[in-house]
Amino acid sequence: MRRYGSALLLVLTGAAILRISLFSALYLRYVQPALRPYLVVSGVVLVVLGLLAAVVRRKSYDDEDFAYDDDARARDEDGSGHGHGHDEHEHEDEDEDEHGHSHHGHGHGPRVAWLLTLPALALLLFPPPALGSYSAGREAAQRASEGVGTFPALPAGNPVDLSVAQFSSRAIYDSGRSLKGRTVRMTGFVTHGDGDTWYLTRLLVSCCAADATTSKVEIRGADPTPTDTWMTVTGTWHPKGKLGTDAAWPPVLDATSARQVKQPADPYEKR
Repeated sequence: MRRYGSALLLVLTGAAILRISLFSALYLRYVQPALRPYLVVSGVVLVVLGLLAAVVRRKSYDDEDFAYDDDARARDEDGSGHGHGHDEHEHEDEDEDEHGHSHHGHGHGPRVAWLLTLPALALLLFPPPALGSYSAGREAAQRASEGVGTFPALPAGNPVDLSVAQFSSRAIYDSGRSLKGRTVRMTGFVTHGDGDTWYLTRLLVSCCAADATTSKVEIRGADPTPTDTWMTVTGTWHPKGKLGTDAAWPPVLDATSARQVKQPADPYEKR
């Protein structure tokens, strides 16, 4: 089976990619939805290449076995027809043993190379979770890209559904105070600060999880829950600090309700 190591690695990797992109939405933990077709194509190509590599490798070994058998048969016939001496037979046996050893060992890499299949197998069976509180905690305080200015009016009606990033941008930079007197609703996962302080947090991505940045809102008036718990929180903006300054970050929401929810299929907010 060692002869098929590289082919097996290709098939496992391709199958893992297809599992998270074609047969589930797990790929959203790592990349934007627009990249799904490229993942599917990549997975199919890797599986096909792995199968082709296995067929070619098998044919190559079958040809070598056939050539080796013909060579051994020819030497046997030659030895019986010319009456080789004892020393010559010993030399022939040694050559045969050496050839057989070389033949059966041909193409086999070190056994430790099989460890390369473990990451592919792990991805196939145990896809890594989406980024969470650990990644958010490593990220420095993020600021929205807008400067202080007037933002577009919010839709009519309460509560208004906003992303954590949208709420943060308006709370920190909106000179028109569009959040004032409005009830908003946001969904994110829980991260903790000092004491009983906790935040509703989301990660923002431009392309994939590797470029994720953090946006968070301090929640007041609701009991803290365990880290990485997904929550939907409804409440009103609590003004804090001067617009556009560090004192205004992170923004604060006075919660009127907070309920635990399942992690959404797409855990990231988009820029």
